[in-house]
Amino acid sequence: MLLEVSHLVKQFTRGSGLFSRGITIRAVDDVSFSIAEGETFGLVGESGSGKTTTGRCLLRLVEPTSGSVSFRGDDVLAFTHRRMREARRDMQIVFQDPYSSLNPRMRAGQIVEEPLIIHRLGARARRRARVAELFHLVGLDPGHIQRFPHQFSGGQRQRIGLARALALNPSFLVLDEPVSALDVSVQAQVVNLLMDLQRQLQLTYLFIAHDLRLVEHICSRVAVMYFGKIVEIGPTASLFSAPYHPYTRALLSAIPLPDPDAPRQRLTLDPALVNRSGALREIGRGHFAAV
Repeated sequence: MLLEVSHLVKQFTRGSGLFSRGITIRAVDDVSFSIAEGETFGLVGESGSGKTTTGRCLLRLVEPTSGSVSFRGDDVLAFTHRRMREARRDMQIVFQDPYSSLNPRMRAGQIVEEPLIIHRLGARARRRARVAELFHLVGLDPGHIQRFPHQFSGGQRQRIGLARALALNPSFLVLDEPVSALDVSVQAQVVNLLMDLQRQLQLTYLFIAHDLRLVEHICSRVAVMYFGKIVEIGPTASLFSAPYHPYTRALLSAIPLPDPDAPRQRLTLDPALVNRSGALREIGRGHFAAV
């Protein structure tokens, strides 16, 4: 396995002060999964379920409270600051919002070149050539390198973010809802680009999303998160055709149908049916549910 996550926990404390200890919230609660080389692994759930925090914990953009993250057999959480900096050549992230994730005061070429400068890779001329190469790779005109982010559309900005993530030739990308802020037509273009790049560069993806139809289309396996826990995990075809956990069933029942007149049954989740302390058990080949 390329990546193995075991018993990952991230706690936040709210309302702490001089006379108050505050309230401890487990945003990620004992999460375990693995991702194989070349796989697209989907992580789905409602807003606030802990998907983004999980993804950021893997790269230590947010420091986990406990647990382990193993990348190619190395314990990422034990890395020194210097070793973690080196590891980020292999592990990168594409953020959700293409509007706030790019520095508005930097030109597009500078944004993409910045990782190369930080890691001291190549002379200036070689870095500039690499930036032009990356622009071409993600479908942008290298002649627009001197433009500022506000001069690009949303889809183009997300391509700039993708080019920045690819600058160091990583093998693993965390895609944090990379198309949710884009128009539907632009979403399809960016998703097709991601799939083409995966085949071309042998990339591995953790695809975080709430668009279940999109996840069904591009992911080989899916994990469903509910209040910080993974409640179901399995091959995409198995999970979508025979969801077992009541939360997964309710989530899938909310997927819009192409035909507005088609009969459908929207399920409402009864929290009493959810066993918060239930452990994952195998209900089918590679298919597990917390029941």
